[in-house]
Formats: sequence, structure tokens, C-alpha cells
Amino acid sequence: MSEIALPARLAEIREEFLELDEPDRLQLLLEFSQELPEVPAEYADHPELAERVAECQSPVFIIVTVDDDDRVAMHATAPAEAPTTRGFASILAQGLTGLSADEMLAVPDDFPQSIGLTRAVSPLRIAGMTGMLMRAKRQVRAKRAA
Repeated sequence: MSEIALPARLAEIREEFLELDEPDRLQLLLEFSQELPEVPAEYADHPELAERVAECQSPVFIIVTVDDDDRVAMHATAPAEAPTTRGFASILAQGLTGLSADEMLAVPDDFPQSIGLTRAVSPLRIAGMTGMLMRAKRQVRAKRAA
């Protein structure tokens, strides 16, 4: 993984995974899938505001906001029958929300490969999480440019 220091919450999440044996990592990912925060009401009824993450096999949609204090919030939807994808979305939503835009943009692009799941889930699924992170960063850059 890149040598860039991770923000505290993402570092904590990564350590939670790496402290476990591989089978237990999948259980932790399932727990994260059950903790995916609900999309706020102002976005729930406006699917046109969300971006589809094409890299994911399951229909995943994200919305990233940057408030007046330059704080990021990531919201995501993923179907309950796609727990791996929901888990990845939950990790990112919990780990990125609250960061400054600069902190979020500095998260290493290879973070998804660093949490110890590359042998436990398919490369396609890891690519989906990477796609979520890349699209979230692109949304932050676009919002800053606007």
C-alpha cells in the first residue's frame, strides 16, 4: 500500500480486518454490510442525484457531498442481497464521512487492496470497491471546481 498515512477511521478499519484470520475477515465484512448508513431523506427520493458505480456487479449508487466547512459525507445504496458490495460501501461511507476534502482526496487509491480481503473475495469485487473510491474522489473534485 502507499506510504501515505490513512485518516484515523480508515486506519482503524484496516487494522480491524488485518487483526483477523481470513475467514473472520469475511464475517467482519458482513457486519459492515449490516451497518451501511441510510441515505438521508433529502437524497432518498432523488435517485437522479446518485451516481451508479459501474465497476460493481450489483447496483450501487453513491452521493458525495462537501459542506461549507469542506467536510465530506459519502452516502451509498447497495442491495441487501449483495453483502460484500454493501460491506465495501459501508466501509467507505463510514471511513470517508467527516474527513476534509483534502484528507479524502489523499486516501491512497489502493486502500481497498490493503484491508486483507484480496484472497478472500474476487478481484472483481475489490475492483468494485476501488471504483467506489475513485468515483467518490471524482465527485469531490467536481464539487470543489464548481
